[in-house]
Amino acid sequence: MTKAQKSKKKSRTLAREVKAGVEASKAEQQERAKALNEQQKEQNQNKEIQAQIKQLIQMNKLDLSKATDIKYNFTQGSKIHFLYVPADIRDQLLKGILAVVKFEDGFVVIPNSVAKKIALRDSSIIIENKTAEEDVLEEDDPYADFVVPDDLMW
Repeated sequence: MTKAQKSKKKSRTLAREVKAGVEASKAEQQERAKALNEQQKEQNQNKEIQAQIKQLIQMNKLDLSKATDIKYNFTQGSKIHFLYVPADIRDQLLKGILAVVKFEDGFVVIPNSVAKKIALRDSSIIIENKTAEEDVLEEDDPYADFVVPDDLMW
């Protein structure tokens, strides 16, 4: 083989290596761009979900500004918090008709149906949402056959 043939062969192999390197860097760049797009898409979805939650709370929160009747206590993690609520709202909170959610720097009361919608999006915002208690009879209850009349006066 002559020198010219050797250098021709060498330049072809070098060209193949350069071409392979360029293709590899393009593929790597596309992967990075794809990962960045996914990250941005996820951030946009999170922002959209937070905006939906904020709108749901603002539209459905109950006005407790004039309530000074009863102090309703609830826990968030290991801390005890309270809201002043009227007696009827307190009863609805206890029955599970209303729920307490975290909103901005405080807490608000919203209907249970709205709290369920918010919980589907982000359950960490729901502070207290009691389930509606039904009259469930125990299996071993010896008085299960004896029903207390509704009009019984003590």
